[in-house]
Amino acid sequence: MNISSGFRSIAVAAMAIAGASVASAAHADSGKISFAVYKAAFFVGGSGGEGTLTFHGRRYPISVGGISGGLAFGVSKTYFQGTVRHIRRARDVTGVYGAAGGGGALGRGAQVIVMTNDKGAQLQLTGRQVGMQVNADLSGMSITVK
Repeated sequence: MNISSGFRSIAVAAMAIAGASVASAAHADSGKISFAVYKAAFFVGGSGGEGTLTFHGRRYPISVGGISGGLAFGVSKTYFQGTVRHIRRARDVTGVYGAAGGGGALGRGAQVIVMTNDKGAQLQLTGRQVGMQVNADLSGMSITVK
């Protein structure tokens, strides 16, 4: 009987821990994000821009900046829009996001990207690019909620 009550205690504790982790994931929410980024590159590139996060009916201004390195040439402007998931408050969007990718545009082009920051916020973005840009690079992007 002693073994069975010990097993029961362990099982109850494991279920409580699993329930707490599911509950915290269930409390995470999502929002909409849109921003425009200007990018210039000649092997090393820089980018910057501004946009808006919409979360729980409120609009928050954001700023975006970044660097890239690799095979990258050109100048472009990309309009991104999408969803940010796994956030509990607007400030969870603030952080550094990294990506490896490639692409190109001459005149107009399209981009799709999914990135995650250190807080677990996940950006799922689609973008429309204008300009001349060719890249096969590693890039980092920083988003700040103002």
